[in-house]
Amino acid sequence: MEAVAKLNKYPTSPRKMRLVVDNIRGLNVEKALNVLKFTNKHCARPLEKLLLSAISNWENKNTGVAIDEGDLYVKQAFVDAGRTLRRMQPAPFGRAYRIRKRSNHVTIVVDSRTTVEPQIKEEEA
Repeated sequence: MEAVAKLNKYPTSPRKMRLVVDNIRGLNVEKALNVLKFTNKHCARPLEKLLLSAISNWENKNTGVAIDEGDLYVKQAFVDAGRTLRRMQPAPFGRAYRIRKRSNHVTIVVDSRTTVEPQIKEEEA
């Protein structure tokens, strides 16, 4: 059973965010968290929080199942372009340069490699 976490309107260009997201796609959750922790890019920190959120969402969906038993991995991770703010910067001779402040939307899907049944405790009478 897969779980989804989304990060909307993050103020970084999608191209910079894709460089980090490509490193974690398809990895086990523990290894992906280590990669994000030691990546020297400014967008690695919010991606780490987003991955932790996806793990938490998976735990809420699958109560009674440990993460180790589920063998979690990053099933999908993709970046879409968000809204672009357009600004003008004064330039010489009465001209103006365009400044495009880009944003993006990130989606991470976490799933287990094995199908695990939740353990339900039976009440003894």
